Amino acid sequence: MVLKPFHTEALNELCSKDQLDLLDSIDCLRSQGISHYVSLPQIIVCGDQSSGKSSVLEAISGVPFPTKSNLCTRFPIELVLRKTSHIGVSVSIVPHESRSESEQLSLGGFHEKLDGFDGLPTLIENAKTALAISTQGRAFSKDLLRVEVSGRDRPHLTIVDLPGLIHSETKQQSASDVELVQDVVQGYMKQPRSINLAVVSAKNDYANQIVLKLARAADKKGNRTLGVITKPDTLIASSESEAMYVSLARNQDVEFRLGWHVLKNMDSETGEWSLADRDVKEEGFFSQGIWEDLPRSLLGVDKLRNRLSKVLLRQIAAELPSLIDEIEIKSNDCRSLLDKLGKPRATLDEQRLYLLHISQSFQSLTKASVDGTYNDPFFEDAQSEPGYQKRIRAVVQNLNLDFAERIARRGHHREIIDSPRKTAVPRGVTATTREEFMDHIQRLIRRTKGRELPGTFNPMIVADLFLEQSSPWEDLTRGHIEKVWQAAKKFLNLTTTYVADAATSKALFQKIFEPALKEILGTLNAKSTELLTPHQKSHPITYNHSFTEALQRVRNERSKDEYTRIIRDFFGTSSIESVYFNQTKDLRPLVTALVQRTEPDMNRFACSEALDCMVAYYKVALKRFVDDIAIEVIESKLIAPLHNIFSPITVTSMSTDLVTCIAGESEENRAQREQLDKQLEVLTKGIETCRRFAGVRVIGGVDDSTVQSENTSNSTDYGPRDSDEASDHSASDDGRSLLALSDRGVSPPMGYPVPVPVPVPAPLMERAGVEEIFTSSKASKKDMKKANFVAQWGYT
Repeated sequence: MVLKPFHTEALNELCSKDQLDLLDSIDCLRSQGISHYVSLPQIIVCGDQSSGKSSVLEAISGVPFPTKSNLCTRFPIELVLRKTSHIGVSVSIVPHESRSESEQLSLGGFHEKLDGFDGLPTLIENAKTALAISTQGRAFSKDLLRVEVSGRDRPHLTIVDLPGLIHSETKQQSASDVELVQDVVQGYMKQPRSINLAVVSAKNDYANQIVLKLARAADKKGNRTLGVITKPDTLIASSESEAMYVSLARNQDVEFRLGWHVLKNMDSETGEWSLADRDVKEEGFFSQGIWEDLPRSLLGVDKLRNRLSKVLLRQIAAELPSLIDEIEIKSNDCRSLLDKLGKPRATLDEQRLYLLHISQSFQSLTKASVDGTYNDPFFEDAQSEPGYQKRIRAVVQNLNLDFAERIARRGHHREIIDSPRKTAVPRGVTATTREEFMDHIQRLIRRTKGRELPGTFNPMIVADLFLEQSSPWEDLTRGHIEKVWQAAKKFLNLTTTYVADAATSKALFQKIFEPALKEILGTLNAKSTELLTPHQKSHPITYNHSFTEALQRVRNERSKDEYTRIIRDFFGTSSIESVYFNQTKDLRPLVTALVQRTEPDMNRFACSEALDCMVAYYKVALKRFVDDIAIEVIESKLIAPLHNIFSPITVTSMSTDLVTCIAGESEENRAQREQLDKQLEVLTKGIETCRRFAGVRVIGGVDDSTVQSENTSNSTDYGPRDSDEASDHSASDDGRSLLALSDRGVSPPMGYPVPVPVPVPAPLMERAGVEEIFTSSKASKKDMKKANFVAQWGYT
């Protein structure tokens, strides 16, 4: 092939200086390496193997890539075309992130320059050798070959050519190659800022070509995909296949928002040919037969160059705000990680200073969490599990409430029920009737009888009954303490991970926190034993008037039950809620029955009194015990000392060896800091570049959406149109872009066609709802901003 410069008026008028600068800025970001961290707007060429991708790329760029029928793209090739006064070709390798550091350094050193295209095929072969393609059994690679072409006749465009999708394995292409290529292509297609150029060969039924399936999977709504049909000259004229592909070109079958385009490339086996020859033959082919009826904007490489440049420019302009936001987020993440790493720590003083710094941060966060003040970003969202675990006050409060509820349900050994048939009691609790409980007490009284009179009981019987009734307390208490201790341990782990780098936080936890926590757990168990001992070994003691009140309530409840039984028996009714009788009745027997309600068995009477005392004392003791555990154990021995586990005083008193062991910087940390510094530098330059062009006007002239409107499935007009004709739709899009910028607080960009405020016609004001906004007292700030913007610039 003989390279010949191509010239078109559309190409010369394609981009303004600002727009060229905008495209350059994205390439600058890419060359800075920012694409390793965020997705950048780009056009990718994908298709099945031998679908004509490389020929499409060659026709667009004028760069001679290998296009023989037995050759294929072995790795992603990023083609950067720029319109400059300098003519030249630069080729380099961008190693994939999966490569080792040594491989990245080796491949990153591959950089060649050419003054012409004659040596490009050889240079690509050299790149294959550097990437170990085929020499080690590898047919494909994920590494990127970057080809930068500059010249006066080049369009401003960046395109990534991907390896062709393989249908099945062969002797030269293994199953792993098939999977690798598909992974590479899908990875590029799924990037949300990529424009997918899906190349389909007319030689095969498009329903069987993998690229369309992957395009739909990566871009479900078809907003980022432009279809390209190649090899239309292989279709038989007036055949069903030809009609099917024409329907596809009109966007009537597989619909994409960006529509379809048709190219006729030269046969790679016909020998030498020039771009001029190619364009002439393509023009001749599309000037006859069924292709003549298609809009000219859908045919030929000239129109495709125009469309792609505009599509890419619009994509960049549309994605710039979100790109800025994403870079800012990544930059903040970088700074946060660097803050954790701190400054380089080579000397003992630097290491101790670093520990002092993180100890202050630790104390501040711990105090805020213990106080229940969750304003720091450290606390995250309370709905998330880590966010909840960082709120130690909330966690402890909830665990204490759970403990109080659990010990109230399961803390007693026996539970009195009304009927033996009722067996629904908590796990570990023994169900018993009052009579059965009194039988048990009577046996105990008989065995412990002293000098007490009949009908009375030895006060120590209450101690024995209480000890038995409160026997589950210890296990429940130990379990509660373990839960709270584990919650505190998790909180400390999250806090140290937040304030320090991974290596330091790990060492800090092993050397400082784990020993301290182990000691605290011992203190908690010792204190809980101290609080349990009076209830397990001493006699009941209380001076709380609640005991008397509780005892009276117990006796009153029992008397109420007995009185209710007597009245029901007297009136012969099953319920005393509503009793009716229409005769005179002598109530003296009822009074006698109520007065004579006595327990003839003196021992049973003593058992009943002892049971009432034990139940009343249990209620008082349980309330006191729960409060004691919450205050004397959890609060005093665990929560209060948390912030002092790691304080500046602790750091000051550390030995030299301990300081070095914890804060000494590892080789991994030094490498991570260097990497983060480099990443932050790249991101900082990137954000500056993006902000400089945030106000650049998108583009005048044709809007690609006009092409789409000509070719939707509902369209019936397929006549030729002038692709360079301006449209109202484009103007309205520009207006919406301006309004979006205004809503973000960005002033209308320089160079826009409305340099000064203009009168807004009443219908426009009416349509925008401006008058309503101005007159409404409930209008939001955003509505007022929009109204002012419309009034000033005349756009809705």
